[in-house]
Amino acid sequence: MSAIGRRLYTANVGRLKLATDEDIRELLRQAAADVEGHRFGAHFLRTEWSTVVDAWQLASWEDDRDVQRLGRKTRLAEKQRELLWSIFSRVQSALAERGRLTEPGMFGRVAATMAGAAHPPFDFCVLDEAQDIGVAELRFLAGLGGSRPNGLFFAGDLGQRIFQTPFSWRALGVDVRGRSHTLRINYRTSHQIRRQADRLLPPELADVDGNPEQRGATVSVFNGPAPEVRTFDSPEDETKAIADWLRARQREGCAPQAIGVFVRSLEQIDRALSAVRAAGMRAVQLDDGSGGVSGSVAVGTMHLAKGLEFRAVAVAACDDEVIPLQTRIERVGDDADLEEVYGTERHLLYVACTRARDRLLVTGVDPGSEFLDDLRAGQ
Repeated sequence: MSAIGRRLYTANVGRLKLATDEDIRELLRQAAADVEGHRFGAHFLRTEWSTVVDAWQLASWEDDRDVQRLGRKTRLAEKQRELLWSIFSRVQSALAERGRLTEPGMFGRVAATMAGAAHPPFDFCVLDEAQDIGVAELRFLAGLGGSRPNGLFFAGDLGQRIFQTPFSWRALGVDVRGRSHTLRINYRTSHQIRRQADRLLPPELADVDGNPEQRGATVSVFNGPAPEVRTFDSPEDETKAIADWLRARQREGCAPQAIGVFVRSLEQIDRALSAVRAAGMRAVQLDDGSGGVSGSVAVGTMHLAKGLEFRAVAVAACDDEVIPLQTRIERVGDDADLEEVYGTERHLLYVACTRARDRLLVTGVDPGSEFLDDLRAGQ
């Protein structure tokens, strides 16, 4: 969607100069240093900017004061929010002086320009992975097709929301209440894997606008072996077990490119690579723009597993303090934030597990992630 936004901006608004992530970090750092009397850390400022101020394109202190901070549950008194706005307004001024836009700003400009167009660029907009759409992107789509009957079609799974904090679609003029339904047939994942992975999530999920998603009635069209959930005394023991499992899959006729090995973050990636090499197989490490390679096992983080599928998947290094990630927990501001962290970490593991079609192995080093108890509950 970013590429479409850039193309439409260039064609209908003019030359586009986007600020980089590094630009934003540096401007936030400078602005925070110029404002006295606060204790906001760099991580908090960056996420508050990206999920609230920039996402909603807030233009004034009044806008910031009145916006609902859905997904940002850390409670802030009005004086703290005033201090925050004095930091963010400096960043906005600096961006304007440099003639640069953020991506949400780009989407906002395009949406405003195209909203009154006699001939919009598209008759209909179809969006997959809709659970991960952001505020700016949805506002952009609403501007392009929201005023036409059936102009927008969304497909998504709340259980796979891992990239975006929740927000109200209805507040942006996109109301799907009474116009949506849940698909019940799973064609991609075996009954055994789907049933086991579903234990990571509650039986019902709902979006901010109250649209429920019942998960218990879903059925898979095929069966397969039960998933394996195992913990080991050491990373070396885990590596050997995964290597044995990979060789067994190969003996069953599973091609290397039909196998994926995923870990929580880059800090654990060497454990995944070591297991593949110990099995005598080639590995290709995924990045944001890459897919698999013929003859090689795909290795990557759980975030990069999104949208992929394999006949067999090993989810490795599910250790205590790895998932849920301890550094995220330590940054929590209050109990509501802690609940959000645990929820998104569960969704992340769910996504990784459900990349598997036929075979799933989930491993860690003792005592293992607390989430493994939920997976084992079905065994």
